[in-house]
Amino acid sequence: MLTAEQAALWQKILDFQLDDPEAAFKFSERLARENGWDLVYTRRVIAEYKRFIFLCCISEHGITPSDAIDQAWHLHLTFTRSYWIDLCRDTLGREIHHNPTKGGNSEAVKYDTFYTDTGQLYFNCFNEQSPADIWPGNEVRFKEINFQRVNLDKYWLIRKPRRIKVLLLMGMLILVSWICIQASDNDIFILIFLVLFVGVTILSYHSEGRNDDKRDRDGNGGGTGCSTVGCGADSSFDSGHHGHSGHGCHSGGGSGCGSGCSGCSASGCSGCSSH
Repeated sequence: MLTAEQAALWQKILDFQLDDPEAAFKFSERLARENGWDLVYTRRVIAEYKRFIFLCCISEHGITPSDAIDQAWHLHLTFTRSYWIDLCRDTLGREIHHNPTKGGNSEAVKYDTFYTDTGQLYFNCFNEQSPADIWPGNEVRFKEINFQRVNLDKYWLIRKPRRIKVLLLMGMLILVSWICIQASDNDIFILIFLVLFVGVTILSYHSEGRNDDKRDRDGNGGGTGCSTVGCGADSSFDSGHHGHSGHGCHSGGGSGCGSGCSGCSASGCSGCSSH
């Protein structure tokens, strides 16, 4: 249950518009294009981004965004006037910054815990579970973060086959090769080709497994880590502007907005803290 002050802040955040009506290429359209989303999903992400910002303002503990929300946050930070003046100064009455995390396993565990706590605070504040297609579970959130920017004008994107697909492909090739062997007099050539192909496929299969395990050990997977480049955030009252003080939405929440929030994204770790 929100306090009157929290409800007023939440209404201000709801009323805040990220899309400039006079812009030919709006924020939501850019966010959709850069992430390969349709506009319906993008607008839902923006709505959840506003909820994340609200949680940053009222939480007394760590708040971690999902990757989709972190992408919205990263993009909004590039709209400097909209973010720093329209949102932080004129709407929130505080600044919310992105700062580097220290990295390492202890930080990864901390962010994983923060993400769990964020889900609980979300439920306490909004009386519903966060949507799973925008706020996935911890394992997906912290495992599927091996991203890179790709110029689609220069490269094709082909989905990486799962291991079961590799095995099925191997089986089909073995069958085809066996049929060819039966119909050909040059059995040695076909056998050499088959052995080489199967060997390379097996090596690729095991290499994929080792890479997955390495990412897990390095803290990039299994819901316990961040990628190597980290970022965090903190939020503080602008000394020249009115600040917000209230109670957390969680049961027994104390007074004040002092908080620390951080988490992981495709480019590292991110979050917010107020003090």
